[in-house]
Amino acid sequence: MQARAQVSPNAIDVGNDSTPLVSTENLSVIFRGSRGSVTALQDINVSVGRGEFVSVIGPSGCGKSTLTRVFSGLLKPTHGTAYLKGAKIDRPRGDVGMVFQQANLLPWKTVLDNVLVPARALRQDISKAREAAMDLLRLVGLERFAHNYPSELSGGMQQRVGIARGLIHNPDLLLMDEPFSALDTMTRDHMSLELQRIWMARKTSAIFITHSISEAVFLSDRVLVMSARPGTIVEDIKIDLPRPRTLETMASPEFAEYCLVLRRLFEQLVHFN
Repeated sequence: MQARAQVSPNAIDVGNDSTPLVSTENLSVIFRGSRGSVTALQDINVSVGRGEFVSVIGPSGCGKSTLTRVFSGLLKPTHGTAYLKGAKIDRPRGDVGMVFQQANLLPWKTVLDNVLVPARALRQDISKAREAAMDLLRLVGLERFAHNYPSELSGGMQQRVGIARGLIHNPDLLLMDEPFSALDTMTRDHMSLELQRIWMARKTSAIFITHSISEAVFLSDRVLVMSARPGTIVEDIKIDLPRPRTLETMASPEFAEYCLVLRRLFEQLVHFN
């Protein structure tokens, strides 16, 4: 059976609920400095459904990370609005989790205590949070390393701790900004499998920033393609591949076709610019 890459010109909501969990309305971000203004994002209209995994790819400097900062509440848009559960995002929120490019674990704290950092910041009941943290460490396969320190873990293990930390307060939305970019290829493939397993167990809505086309296709329900700066959404591609996806999925003709569609889009963007 030949794969069919389903492409639409505008973002759509295909989540488990008719109401999108997160959305934007004509969102633009302009950075103003002494040497003039730079438009990072322009007229972004996008939605992510409940329990949906959406990746965002695009050229370097197109505003992918800026978009996650808006969704996290760390950056206010210049124009337009971002919404989470129908409410305007205008400040950092406790129902959003973040996983960064570097794990950024505190070296003087144990793995367990690193996972508990957001729970302490949100002043959650620590005894209950500790139970939840141990459940998450079991989920990411690191229960026996709970009392180790970050320096005693591999890069992939540290990133798994980062994922557990991002989920400790049971967020409705998990933002991941190139969390595997510092890892070698084999470790990245393993982490993609692990992240899919964790996401399928938790079904938290996820927005995943990456430069890797194959990573985006493997993990996502949809892939949003951004143009070069000023960043806009130029394509929204639904990935219709059965789950759970395996390493064999990457060798399938359907997987290859999705990757080819995205690579051709990038070629068009590079040629256009």
